[in-house]
Amino acid sequence: MEEDQQTILDLVKELVNRLLSQNPQNPKPPTSNTNPNSPDFLNSLRYAIRILSSRLTPSIAPDAAAISESIKRGLATQGKSSQALTFSELYNKFASKTGSGSINNKWAVLYLLKIISEDKKIAQNAPNPSPLLSNLGLNELDLSSESRVSHNFKRGEKDYDNGVLFVTKDPENLREIAFREFVNLIKEENEVSEEVLVRDVLYACQGIDGKYVKFDANVDGYVLLDSIKVPRATRVMVRKLCELGWLFRKVRGYISESMDRFPAEDVGTVGQAFCAALQNELLDYYKLLAVLEAQAMNPIPLVSETASSGNYLSLRRLLVWFAEPIVKMRLMAVLVDKCRVVRGGAMAGAIHLHAQHGDPLVNEFMRSLLRCVCSPLFEMVRSWVLEGQLEDIFAEFFVVGQPVKAEALWREGYRLHAGMLPSFISQPLAQRILRTGKSINFLRVCCDDRGWADATTEAAAAAGTTTRRGSLGYGETDALETLVVEAAKRIDKHLLDVMYTRYKFKEHCLAIKRYLLLGQGDFVQYLMDIVGQELSEPANTISSFQLAGLLESAIRSSNAQYDDRDILDRLRVKMMPHGTGDRGWDVFSLEYDARVPLDTVFTESIMARYLRIFNFLWKLRRVEHALIGAWKTMKPNCIASHSFTKLQHAVKLRLLSTLRRCQVLWNQMNHFVTNLQYYIMFEVLEVSWSNFSNEMEVARDLDDLLAAHDKYLHSIVEKSLLGERSQSLCKSLFVLFDLILRFRSHADRLYEGIYELQTRTRASSLSSQDKNRSWRQTRDKSSEPGSWLNDGRKALEERAGEFLQNMGQELEAISKEYTVLLEGFLSQLPVQQHVDLKFLFFRLDFAEFYSRLHPGS
Repeated sequence: MEEDQQTILDLVKELVNRLLSQNPQNPKPPTSNTNPNSPDFLNSLRYAIRILSSRLTPSIAPDAAAISESIKRGLATQGKSSQALTFSELYNKFASKTGSGSINNKWAVLYLLKIISEDKKIAQNAPNPSPLLSNLGLNELDLSSESRVSHNFKRGEKDYDNGVLFVTKDPENLREIAFREFVNLIKEENEVSEEVLVRDVLYACQGIDGKYVKFDANVDGYVLLDSIKVPRATRVMVRKLCELGWLFRKVRGYISESMDRFPAEDVGTVGQAFCAALQNELLDYYKLLAVLEAQAMNPIPLVSETASSGNYLSLRRLLVWFAEPIVKMRLMAVLVDKCRVVRGGAMAGAIHLHAQHGDPLVNEFMRSLLRCVCSPLFEMVRSWVLEGQLEDIFAEFFVVGQPVKAEALWREGYRLHAGMLPSFISQPLAQRILRTGKSINFLRVCCDDRGWADATTEAAAAAGTTTRRGSLGYGETDALETLVVEAAKRIDKHLLDVMYTRYKFKEHCLAIKRYLLLGQGDFVQYLMDIVGQELSEPANTISSFQLAGLLESAIRSSNAQYDDRDILDRLRVKMMPHGTGDRGWDVFSLEYDARVPLDTVFTESIMARYLRIFNFLWKLRRVEHALIGAWKTMKPNCIASHSFTKLQHAVKLRLLSTLRRCQVLWNQMNHFVTNLQYYIMFEVLEVSWSNFSNEMEVARDLDDLLAAHDKYLHSIVEKSLLGERSQSLCKSLFVLFDLILRFRSHADRLYEGIYELQTRTRASSLSSQDKNRSWRQTRDKSSEPGSWLNDGRKALEERAGEFLQNMGQELEAISKEYTVLLEGFLSQLPVQQHVDLKFLFFRLDFAEFYSRLHPGS
């Protein structure tokens, strides 16, 4: 230590020696000034040591780099660029020296050199320059006396030059007097000391009323009592500092209120996490207040006193300390106001909106807060996506479940709650999250399958995460999306494999097409043949058990017998609700029992649409069957024309005319029904089935499969004239069907009468023996009242002519009505929206017969 002090003293002596030797205006010879024993040298040395050992501090911040730049700028401004460059090189070497033998306080050295340089300039321009530091005035002064506060002191004056306070001797101790006056002035203006105000402000920042700073409900904030005498600036500063206490009071009140109500649904786990995150931030805030309270115990030094330690706390220093906490507290208070009316995912989304901030401090603070707040939400997502568990007792998740039957689990069991969807999760991602969890629950509940567990483990490994709790968090949206995509891809694939392989979805769809959509031709034809007589009876007299037996007979008598027994067991007879006048044809239908999980696709509403299509196709087949039956009756070989040679010519002409009218009308109806049936079976059913089969192959999930099936069914309904926009067309078609069935009954009556006439005519030409035999054969028919066989030949011809005339008129009326109805039906086809319905018109009027018949229409 003594060696260091001696080294410093030697350096100071050398500095003083150089300054005295380089003074050009010193009248004494240089040798006399630089002599270590000379009075000037000793006086200058003592004065220099006194200055260096004083506690005077400059009014600028100690920054070596700033002083260096200031010196370089000064040299460059004076046009001394080369000297500025030389100084820069010297400074770099000076600043790079560290360790033993180096100078620690480099800034002080630079500042001293700068002041000396400025003093030399002042000395050159001053009328009586001093030999050493001209602004210190050493000429003919006693260095042992006190310093004073100016270069040429006059009472009450202070002189500053370029921000530097000039120090001279102060024999009258005016500096101390000025400091005491300043202290007295502060005491007069402030009734309360600053230490007390600082302590009260710290109390207010903890939500506690101090002695002079209290919470005022009228202004909703902490204020300094009006009775306390303080400067206005101090009062404003206290009010500004106490804003932190007001914000703290709001945040702490929200936390207390929420935690007191925690079991309530409006708080929830996300709200609890938000309170925990706020509480963690308040812990850091409490630590800061503890540090500040420790500093507040130190007295605030006056200007004249020596502040050996900088750990005291003033209002201005408190303002600096509170700069960062007040920003965070303002954010927390804003979030508290926003989150009072929201919960769950909506709360996380509202907080996330405030994280989009350009300030790095705010951004990092919000991300830290959101990591804690969103942890319950991300845990719900993880549990739902990987386990299918909906852990949401407070209804905070954006996936909502409700108790439903197994067949409605997929369509109605779960849905998205848009109000709970946070803004950092996109709508497509939320839909995928919903479907992934639904798939797991569908496999578990409806399919009784556990293979999804392996799929979720593989998905977590592929996404680079684990299935453990806490593996996801806020800020990891990309990782979340990757996990959801991988899990959805594997679980959906497994679900479709189960549906196709284990539950044979494609085979069941084909069975419904073959039996409910009447695609199995031999089965449908045989069924219609054997149930026709039974269905002609009134509906209330038909036995469902007898029809079930006939259905089983049709299956065994057709190629349907080779189908899977599980499929055939699902096919059943269903009698629809019927009224008093309904026949069996009107209420008969087939149904297919789609059990779990197939009933997810074939729901009650879907099967009702299938039933509607079946009724339409069944009636079309019935009309076709009726026309075929009429054709069997109308075959030319059934009527021997030579049997009517003995009839009158007029009767024969009327007979032939009636037969021709019936034959022409049958041809027209058969042409219409054949083309319509071809259109339905091939252009509608087969094309729709082909498209559905292709879409089943490319379906990626159950939603795609359901959409493909709905599209398939919708296509059949629309093309089959059963859609909402084709109601009038469908009504016209059913009226045509009823008219064709009326024609069948009229044709049966006509040919029944002709057969009876043929039998009576043949009987009249037989011998008596043959007559007797024929009489015995026809005795049963002749016993009927009004039978022609009871009358003679003349009466027979009259009755025959009358019968044929009536039948011809009825057939003519049916023909006209059919023509009108068919024209009305055809006129509606071109204006239909679906292009296939326009193609149906092209098939029905291929030869443009109807167009030429009525060109105006």
